[in-house]
Amino acid sequence: MRFSRLGLLGCAVLCALVAACTHHAPRSSSEPPMTAGEHQRVINGVRLYYRIAGQAPAERAPVLFLHGGPGYNSYSFSRLMGQRLEKSRRMVYLDQRGCGRSERPWDGRYSLEVLVSDLEALRQELGVERWVLMGHSFGGTLALEYSVRYPQHVAGVVYVSGFSDAASSFATWKRELERLYPGRLTTQASQEDTSDYTQVMRALRGVDAQSFFNQLQFHDTTYRQMQESIDAESGLINTGEMSRALFSTELTNYRFKGSAQVTVPVLAIGGRYDNSVGMESIQALVKTLPNATLLEYEKSGHFPYLEEADRFEQDVTQFLSTLP
Repeated sequence: MRFSRLGLLGCAVLCALVAACTHHAPRSSSEPPMTAGEHQRVINGVRLYYRIAGQAPAERAPVLFLHGGPGYNSYSFSRLMGQRLEKSRRMVYLDQRGCGRSERPWDGRYSLEVLVSDLEALRQELGVERWVLMGHSFGGTLALEYSVRYPQHVAGVVYVSGFSDAASSFATWKRELERLYPGRLTTQASQEDTSDYTQVMRALRGVDAQSFFNQLQFHDTTYRQMQESIDAESGLINTGEMSRALFSTELTNYRFKGSAQVTVPVLAIGGRYDNSVGMESIQALVKTLPNATLLEYEKSGHFPYLEEADRFEQDVTQFLSTLP
């Protein structure tokens, strides 16, 4: 996830203008809920955008893709990897509330509880009994939290570069900041900074924060340029609204505690060079999950589906083939 667009990496301090929304006509009463194409529906009090694509037997559980951020959108994944996965599964690409082409909630509600409730309301809207959750970065957080609250509706989880332990991830930021800017953490330190997150945020004042977070995410600048090109193509931006709301409340000290309750098969994928969430936190999470497989991508940073696309397609397609 890119700093100003993809979130988790500092949208709490850098934000932009509101993303433009595309409006679609309401679905007719005779139109099946899982009809392919773009949709906008008022779900859980907010008009949400989602797109359905792919050819697969109706009895196969669809895959809900959950983007990162907080505050990004589903466009880039659907462009970069979606068409490959759609050959064997129906895919549902959701822009979370206040993100991409979805509406910003008038009351500013962005808690994890509300976001998970949005997913359950969407499932009911689509008339789906069970689905597979595929979450990238912060989307992985939502996939885990949903799996705890609604285990009966989850067939499996694909957890990609997910965020599960704030302390571990922020310690990685701190380590990389010291490597790239030796001594800056010490010279910018304040007694008010009670966490690694606040220490890093303070130390980044006066330096190119965008460049720092780019280096956390991308091992090869070629892929950063590809990601930026797709973002520009979409015309969508991260407003920073969701990120500010979540980092001021739940995410700064977040740690997933429901591992024992996630009993469905989980495929966890992480990049060796991902310093935005840190491979260590993904490894630690997988050890606590009852039925998880970890794949470490040796050439990837934070975006394995971009950086090692062929392998990602093969691994995920194989995993999905084992699910109902």
